[in-house]
Amino acid sequence: MLAVKRLAKLPKILPYILIICGTIGLICAFVIMYEKLQLLADPSYKPACSINPVISCGSIMKSDQSHLFGFPNPIIGLAAFPVLITTGVAMLAGAQFKRWYWRGLQIGSLLGVAFVTWLFFESVYRIGALCPYCMVVWTITIMTFWYVTLYNLQQEHIRLNPRVANFLQQHHFDILLMWYLVIAGLILQHFWYFFGPS
Repeated sequence: MLAVKRLAKLPKILPYILIICGTIGLICAFVIMYEKLQLLADPSYKPACSINPVISCGSIMKSDQSHLFGFPNPIIGLAAFPVLITTGVAMLAGAQFKRWYWRGLQIGSLLGVAFVTWLFFESVYRIGALCPYCMVVWTITIMTFWYVTLYNLQQEHIRLNPRVANFLQQHHFDILLMWYLVIAGLILQHFWYFFGPS
């Protein structure tokens, strides 16, 4: 039976990924929440990141998609990102988490990446606008999901076919880069009329 190839440095790097991504995500969620509250208080308020018809946080914040579960979406980030930060800090302090915890973090990160994928689709193809802070959250959520998944495969908290797991471990950066390039390409293709040469 094939053994899963290991990213030797991943256990040492993952805490920093969680702390950095969690901190960036928390700051973005806080800023989006602040801007959303300003907009709720004054419908004529123009968020600082509303720069042009495409880079327009205001268009996103006024949409139905901005409060999918009946409350502003940034509240999810304000609750979730501290979990990443705490997990990363605890790992640096030498904490050892049970398998159920890592599986829970896996489920949470999977739900997170599914949510930001839906938000990406809605922003680009339904609302027709982009929020820079949201795009940063998409980026760090994808990275968190990806490396939590690879860590869980490595530690055998979750299992895949060994050949598939080895491929993912071997090409982890290539796959992540391709993921980002596909998103960037779809954005550029959809908004080419605005960003492309006139």
